[in-house]
Amino acid sequence: MPQTRRTTLKAIGAGAGGTALAGCSGRAPTDSETETARETTERQSGKPTTNRVAADPTDVPDPIDRDEPETVEVELTAQEVRAEVEDGVVYDYMTFDGQIPGPMIRVRRGDTVKFNLKNASSNAMPHNVDFHAVYGTAGGAIATNAAPGAENAMEFQARYPGAYIYHCAVPNLDYHIASGMFGMILVEPEEGLPEVDREFYFGQHELYTDKAAGEKGRHSFDVEAMKAEDPTYVLLNGQKYAITPDGFGTPTAKTGETARVFMVTGGPNLNSNFHPIGNVWTEAYRDGGLAGRPEQYLQTVNVPPGSCMVGTLDFPVPEHVKLVDHALSRVARKGMMGVVTVEGEEKPDVFDPSPDTPAPEDEEGPMY
Repeated sequence: MPQTRRTTLKAIGAGAGGTALAGCSGRAPTDSETETARETTERQSGKPTTNRVAADPTDVPDPIDRDEPETVEVELTAQEVRAEVEDGVVYDYMTFDGQIPGPMIRVRRGDTVKFNLKNASSNAMPHNVDFHAVYGTAGGAIATNAAPGAENAMEFQARYPGAYIYHCAVPNLDYHIASGMFGMILVEPEEGLPEVDREFYFGQHELYTDKAAGEKGRHSFDVEAMKAEDPTYVLLNGQKYAITPDGFGTPTAKTGETARVFMVTGGPNLNSNFHPIGNVWTEAYRDGGLAGRPEQYLQTVNVPPGSCMVGTLDFPVPEHVKLVDHALSRVARKGMMGVVTVEGEEKPDVFDPSPDTPAPEDEEGPMY
């Protein structure tokens, strides 16, 4: 049975009438209290483990194919899971449905969304959801507060079109978002979006830990590093180089096709300078603003934390399109890169790769 808003607020220590950031009530737990709660839960029930939190970029809901609004049921489960950031580096992530970014939600303008949040009983902390696509206090964060083992629900109307972030917004929300609790809700305009051959979904965030990048072992969250905005990792889909040939593999396309990319920046602090190396954004909607006209042939789109972009790519030649934050130390040092593999016939009139000339490599090998 869904937990009531009143009992949930009491469970997370809310004081009557008190308010905090994003409309969440009560005092934020201290770092030691948060760590103690997490370790207690681990001893009692064991932390769920997985080898992958990186969302499959091809797991995108189908375009809306109807002319009238409907009631749409959506459910997410807050899951705290342990996984590797990179080989030998372990971190306790917080996720929606065990993936980063959380599942993409796709509705039509005018739809009524019946939303339910479950907070897994194995979790140590309360969670909720703030939807930037909601007219209402805290984007629904207060309405969806849920203690571990509980759930909470709300309804809202998707009244304005665009691509919008959703994220956890309990006290210490920056810690929860940095640990992976964000995703995208797409509200399609009434007329829908132009047809493309493929669609992909990505999310960027930064991770702040108490050890250096690459140092083996379990990394704990470092709140001081977060305050200084000095991340250990900057990640695409939650894990270092997850969406590459050496990671979990890459999405593919064929020459002559077009692809739409949905991208959300969780942050909580750093802008993304989102650039497709070897390509451009043929069309791009900054900040997910689908109600206006797209801009054309953009090389790099700034995507602030708490925002989204929607861009299309043309693929005239075969290549590895590297999706990066063009603050390039984040690519070379902190793990921020994904790849789309384009297959097909070479077209020397568009690009001649000079196949008889060996490609240069850096000190650590090719970067695809």
